[in-house]
Amino acid sequence: MQSFVFPGNIDESIMAIGAKPFMYMRTDAFSAINKESERILLNLIHCTGGRTIIYTGSGTGAMSAVVENYVTTKKKAFVIDGGSFGHRWFQLCEYYGVDAYDYKVPFAKDIDYDDMERTLAEEKPDVFLCQHHETSSGQLFDLKKISEICHEYGVSLVVDVISSFLAEPLSMDELDIDICITSTQKGLNIPPGLSVLFFSKKLDGYVFGHKGYYWDFDDNFSNLRRGQTPFSPATILFLQLNARLKQLEAEGGEQRNIDDVRHRAEFFRNLCREYGWSVPAETPSNAITGFQTKDNESRKVFKGLMEKYDTYIMPGGIPGFYRVSHMGLQSDEDLRVLAQRIHEFEGYGNK
Repeated sequence: MQSFVFPGNIDESIMAIGAKPFMYMRTDAFSAINKESERILLNLIHCTGGRTIIYTGSGTGAMSAVVENYVTTKKKAFVIDGGSFGHRWFQLCEYYGVDAYDYKVPFAKDIDYDDMERTLAEEKPDVFLCQHHETSSGQLFDLKKISEICHEYGVSLVVDVISSFLAEPLSMDELDIDICITSTQKGLNIPPGLSVLFFSKKLDGYVFGHKGYYWDFDDNFSNLRRGQTPFSPATILFLQLNARLKQLEAEGGEQRNIDDVRHRAEFFRNLCREYGWSVPAETPSNAITGFQTKDNESRKVFKGLMEKYDTYIMPGGIPGFYRVSHMGLQSDEDLRVLAQRIHEFEGYGNK
């Protein structure tokens, strides 16, 4: 099997952990592993003196936790709605009764930052919710500009970095971000099932809300101070996460991974140009390439690759639009063969 969806092909040593006997979680050994994971995670995202919460749950669960515990303590949220994942922030605000302004950005387009600033000044929010990378389109937003605007108007910045963490340069300290969210099945390149919240040191002592039982921040912080979770964790995934983090640390940190992902993205986009496929995102992220093929039949390429080659790519919401992840283990040759096979199922490769 070849996987060009998240998390991509995974290192065999990481996968092997899932087949081994595993320790009981209520032990000092498991606590030590979790404390070590927190230390490495904070270093990778440059969050000096910060804290993490590691949930057994998906990225959407972590987004929900942020709204339940943090956004509900604010008067008004400003949401960047640039695709299905940005819209999820707005849906969560609606669900929890938070007053939120839905700032819509056209599919695969960058934000008009001047217009956004004018709108933000008019709306007067006190918390800003956005994606670093809108995964549904491949569009990367400019966090430096966003951070500067939020700082100017005294707005707390919360960022979903689920598909940009370890694919794009990112420093919570430099960007003055209060909370970031990621999950294990993207840049961390282990199986899905865990999500991670990063908290700036500025939030030490903050009085969070209590709108949900399972995701409650204070309960999780209390337990994680001793390296534990309040409820049964996905123990094997915690062990895989720790092993992957130690790999990254041994390689010197996040930069090598970012460089590798950037190379794969550039290589595949050159292949897109060769085959005449457009990349709609105005500022594409390294994390994925979203590209428009000549396939007018919904998901023909997606289904053909699965059925004939046991290969997976991500379909999009537009006929002929597909996404290829650059996370995980993949070589130039893997990408070259993938492009040839996509071309085959467009209906043009055999003519």
